[in-house]
Amino acid sequence: MPEIAFCAEAAVVTNPHELWAAIREAGIAAVERDRLMAEAVCDAVLRHADFPAALARVLSRKLADDAVPAGRLASLFVEAMREEPAICASAMADLAAICDRDPACPDLLTPFLFFKGFHALQTYRFAHFMWLKGRIHLALHLQGRSSDVFAVDIHPAASLGHGILLDHGTGIVIGETAVIEDDVSILQGVTLGGTGKAVGDRHPKVRRGVLIGAGAKILGAIEIGQGAKIGAGSIVLETVHSFTTVVGNPARVVGTRHTTMPALTMDQTLPAPDFAI
Repeated sequence: MPEIAFCAEAAVVTNPHELWAAIREAGIAAVERDRLMAEAVCDAVLRHADFPAALARVLSRKLADDAVPAGRLASLFVEAMREEPAICASAMADLAAICDRDPACPDLLTPFLFFKGFHALQTYRFAHFMWLKGRIHLALHLQGRSSDVFAVDIHPAASLGHGILLDHGTGIVIGETAVIEDDVSILQGVTLGGTGKAVGDRHPKVRRGVLIGAGAKILGAIEIGQGAKIGAGSIVLETVHSFTTVVGNPARVVGTRHTTMPALTMDQTLPAPDFAI
């Protein structure tokens, strides 16, 4: 498995082996604290030799249905990670991002077991792999199961980077031609959608380090520049420049340009106005 190039501000582990060891250590501690969790933690983590096998088990149990049982799904996921190691590397980077940015995350085990934003994002990664392989209906099946189980709907053709945080996850919708670059944080209820019924490139392009607040709707083939901040509940219909904060319906620029990556700080406060009121 390749080394993960974590963003300097978000590096909570230095390599995949340390990350997997940290998950196992947290699992052992969880069992010691509460024996009722022993079977769940053992089944998800402690019985597995490595991170790919554990991830495949966790997702397959959540996504299985009568059409595609858990065992078949787990095998499918392991094979996909063997063929495309970037799936596993991206999942690890997503975990590190959660642990670094979410104060409700006490360890790496917690999001691995329980955070549906993480689970939905990894389901997308497998669906995207299947989409690129031409297994279109299997990819759409995984998309549908993710929507059913996690209430997160990400089209398998969308292009997503790594180190992404889907905080809470519920109600997030990401369209077919959307692009999300590395180190982006998105809160619940966000839509990256199109406008009208035109085909082709019709969804937003979200650049690195962007923070999108809860309930924001970003519509159309527009660009959200690097380091931009989208306020909660905003309706964004035009391109947002880099390191700029917008808020409102329709969204408007507020305050002066900033210099930080808001996705990494999770700072959702508005900047001071650049004029006296």
